[in-house]
Amino acid sequence: MIDQQPTSPPQGAVRLPVRPRAGRGLVLAAVFVCAACGLVYELELVALASYLIGDSVTQASVVLSVMVFAMGVGSLLAKRLRCRAAVGFGLLEAALALLGGCSAMVLYACFAWMGEPRVALVGFSLAIGVLIGAEIPLLMSLIQRISRRDAEGTVADLFAADYVGALVGGLAFPFLLLPWLGQLTGALLTGAVNAVAGGGLVLWLFRRDLTARARAVLLVANVAVLAVLATATVLVDDFERAARRAVYGDDVRVAVLTEMQEIVLTGSPDRPPDLFLDGRLRVSGRDEHRYHESLVHPAMRGPRGRVLILGGGDGLAAREALRYPDVKVVTVVEADPGVVRLARTDPGLAELNGHAYRDPRVRVEIADAFSWLRAAGPAQAARAAGAAGAAGAGQPYDVVIADLPNPGITASAKLYSQEFYGLAARVLSKDGRLVVHAGPMAGRPRTYWTVEASLRAAGYGTRPYRATGRLAGFAAGPDRSTDESTAPHDWGLLLAEVGRAPRLSLPADAPRLRSVTRAGLAAGAREAEAARVSGLRASTLVHPRYAP
Repeated sequence: MIDQQPTSPPQGAVRLPVRPRAGRGLVLAAVFVCAACGLVYELELVALASYLIGDSVTQASVVLSVMVFAMGVGSLLAKRLRCRAAVGFGLLEAALALLGGCSAMVLYACFAWMGEPRVALVGFSLAIGVLIGAEIPLLMSLIQRISRRDAEGTVADLFAADYVGALVGGLAFPFLLLPWLGQLTGALLTGAVNAVAGGGLVLWLFRRDLTARARAVLLVANVAVLAVLATATVLVDDFERAARRAVYGDDVRVAVLTEMQEIVLTGSPDRPPDLFLDGRLRVSGRDEHRYHESLVHPAMRGPRGRVLILGGGDGLAAREALRYPDVKVVTVVEADPGVVRLARTDPGLAELNGHAYRDPRVRVEIADAFSWLRAAGPAQAARAAGAAGAAGAGQPYDVVIADLPNPGITASAKLYSQEFYGLAARVLSKDGRLVVHAGPMAGRPRTYWTVEASLRAAGYGTRPYRATGRLAGFAAGPDRSTDESTAPHDWGLLLAEVGRAPRLSLPADAPRLRSVTRAGLAAGAREAEAARVSGLRASTLVHPRYAP
């Protein structure tokens, strides 16, 4: 019979400064803290990827799948460190704290100065995933060295602490770290907590099991990591200002982080303001009149006493609707109160929107457009069916203007669905019109015509058209390329009416406009029809097979 040699040196019980039961509890506490920090790193990468690159579903899928794969690799690599589990775990946590804590700043720097954070994103996902995956095998070795009794129960406790820690980290990120500290400072603080928890556990609880050299190496590594994180925390405000200047230029006037998004307003005394939401150009003061005039005025042909604007918190669509004296009520439904506040108080933006919010006809509802329509629809539908009532809430609208972000952004997908347009139909009067911004028609024709198919599936007749003259080469974020061949040059728009195709023309009493003409509308409609993509399915919130 051949003796089988163990694959690793036998490990005896470690000498602890506390009783084994207390030591076991401290290891489980470290598992809890490290798991919470690890999940914060994951969510931080997902949030940054969605913000810097866009398309949150794709970015979340890439980050999470890469990290899960890397965690498996890390678990395999950890087998080589089990013979020196204490030292290995201490160095691993120091590296994880440094990478995870600095990941947000490095990714934002790649975005600001290099314009392409994808390679860095995948690199951080791989590295952080490998380190997170190596944690549990090393912690398993440490806790088994404290007590070899009840191995099955120990494994259960270890995984329970890991899962509960992940829960706490997952809840702390959106509700505490992000709103209170922001992405950069929140990641740095998480790294510091990670370093203290991992380094403190090894240097105190397992200090008698370490050589003098190992203790010195761990101490220097953790002090260096904490020093780097502390220095970055002190400089984070200067870094953010420099990064914003690199992204938006030197004329940043306002930068506000609301509960929903980052709002940046640029401009100078000799240049109209530009409004950026989460790094994407929402309003350009140089050409916004082309978009807003084309969006609003074709829909104002016919009854227009009551106008509903979905989105449009900047007040620019309201400015165009208020040009008609017979408009009695303009209701603006905006999800982010920070945008409305800025449109009211910032001198440049308020001047651009003609101080629309000072007009007593304007009413503001702070709500998600989809939820607001779902809540308001039944009451408004009853009014539209003939119930009498005074002017005000509950009456149908003659015009609904969907001034919403591009449909290509995942977060706004529900606002371009068949269900959304069905809800909008319930608040329209008998002859009411709906106008929709559907993204650049020339640059993203499939997206544009999918929105048109969704309108038709919801029972509308449509008139596609587009507005040209869009300036290129000055958008921040993923669209800030100066390549004239790829930058969008138009706005795709859709005028719709329930049950029939509306007439596409300007009102006879339309105010004098800077860019929209009857000939231009006709040309835009011809260009849209010439670029039609047929056979596309409607966009729904549920699978088409189960759609109502």
